[in-house]
Amino acid sequence: MLKVGLGYDIHPLVAGRPLVLGGLALPGPRGLSGHSDGDALVHAIIDALLGAAGEGDIGRLYPDTDSRTEGVSSLRLLGEVMGRLKAAGWSVVNVDAVVAAEEPKIAPLAGRMKEALCPLLGVTEAALGIKGKTNEGLGPVGEGRAVACWAVALIQK
Repeated sequence: MLKVGLGYDIHPLVAGRPLVLGGLALPGPRGLSGHSDGDALVHAIIDALLGAAGEGDIGRLYPDTDSRTEGVSSLRLLGEVMGRLKAAGWSVVNVDAVVAAEEPKIAPLAGRMKEALCPLLGVTEAALGIKGKTNEGLGPVGEGRAVACWAVALIQK
């Protein structure tokens, strides 16, 4: 059995937080706001996986009212979600993701992001697509005030 899920997440950029994206801690004056580390790419991937498996979404599993997940690494959350999927008999076939951001440029970071994410997803780098796009100056992403991410996941049982 094959199932597809779609994930989306957006976080504003704020001063005084580290920028964590795709499992990487990146230099810069601003980071993504959020209850956890704010990694919008990993959150979109988690939502795609949970949606494909019929398991809801990241907010249902890890609500922002839960003090146990405050400031937690999104990679840890992804590992927990993968444990749930594996226990239910699912494996990841592939994931494709888009990061919309004016900064940082994603293409030079995509290889390192894949190195961080593929072991958790249980896939090869060829099975994980990460692309960067700008919003051409439009909206909060285009104005450099936010980062938005989309992900599609194909899982099999």
